[in-house]
Amino acid sequence: MQLGLAAWHRYMLDSDPALLEELIAPDAVFHSPVVHTPQEGREKVLMYLTAAAGVFGNGTFAYVRELVDGPEACLEFTAEIDGIKVNGIDLIRFDLEGRIIDFKVMVRPLKAINAVWQKMAEQLENT
Repeated sequence: MQLGLAAWHRYMLDSDPALLEELIAPDAVFHSPVVHTPQEGREKVLMYLTAAAGVFGNGTFAYVRELVDGPEACLEFTAEIDGIKVNGIDLIRFDLEGRIIDFKVMVRPLKAINAVWQKMAEQLENT
């Protein structure tokens, strides 16, 4: 798991799509803060995480706290989108090979969720 978490942090620094693809397990699941159904499979997870990189890749994103328990990591983040302060968590579960098998995002406050939803919709339309 530690290798997977280290690889995730590497991806967050350089946004290498090849590293992200390698990091996502084929049967991974993504849980969006605004989409009510889990998004299943590597391709869908890649699509959402790549779109999120486009939304949050404005120089304001930072992880501010990290809690690790076995194969699970909870990473609290802050960011700013169009002047709106965003606070959230990435809850990530890794398999034995260090690949992401479950990725859940939670965001607060409501104004931030609405901003994330709008920007993610724009990013996903362009894929």
